[in-house]
Amino acid sequence: MANLKEIRTRITSVNSTMQITSAMKMVSAAKLKRAQNAVVQMRPYAEKLQEILANVSSSIDTADNEFIKPREEKKILIVALSSNRGLCGGFNNNVIKQAKKISKESNSSTVEILPVGKKATDAFKKSELLAKKGSLPDNLELLWDNLSFDKVSPFAENLMGQFVEGSYDKIIIVYNSFKNAGVQILKSEQFLPVVSNESDEAESNSVDYIFEPSQEDIITSLIPNSLKTTLYKAMLDSYASEHGARMTAMHKATDNASEMIKELKLTYNKARQASITNEILEIVGGAEALSN
Repeated sequence: MANLKEIRTRITSVNSTMQITSAMKMVSAAKLKRAQNAVVQMRPYAEKLQEILANVSSSIDTADNEFIKPREEKKILIVALSSNRGLCGGFNNNVIKQAKKISKESNSSTVEILPVGKKATDAFKKSELLAKKGSLPDNLELLWDNLSFDKVSPFAENLMGQFVEGSYDKIIIVYNSFKNAGVQILKSEQFLPVVSNESDEAESNSVDYIFEPSQEDIITSLIPNSLKTTLYKAMLDSYASEHGARMTAMHKATDNASEMIKELKLTYNKARQASITNEILEIVGGAEALSN
């Protein structure tokens, strides 16, 4: 009977876990819908802004522009976008591993990692790669609470300021790009310096613009706005990917819990039948002993 009690306790425990994972799945599905809508609305604007910037900057000398001028890559900053919470499969581990991989493969003398999100912060808090706190902002995990362009913009300005001042010669963003609820694409994008698109395809899609006041002035104001938009889009992608990954993980966990409950009930029924059979045999054996 003790064995039956243990199985009943385990069935109750797994059933409670299944209720939790099912609730988390529904919560993530609701948040995913809003996050997905935000990404879908943002992408066309960000892509068109980058296309215009590539077309406009391709026809002028950008060597003097502080955001485009190439540098010797002595110091690199890797911005790792993770989540504040777990239970989302390999979402955070993929970002952490990719950031470490880039740091190992880099030829730069100094590589630092700036985690944005509690999970990445916990992973790198004792690492030598962790970016030194100073002029870099603190409490970046708070950006994920009510994520908006107004909250991301100061962070982007800080990164641009660090690059202009020469604190870093290259800045890379590592994040999960949202494709659908079940698929997140790990990406490593160069944030600074801005990479000019000089491919034949870009030249074939070039457009003649009429500039007012001047082409140089427009580029000077367009690049910071484009960089802010790029960082915001990456964070929106990561935010949507997090909820998609968590919804998928909780869906699998709920299915696994359901299968486990079925197996436990089957085991319980077999053990109960065996227990009843043993009791019947004991009663029959006792009756035969009395009759003799």
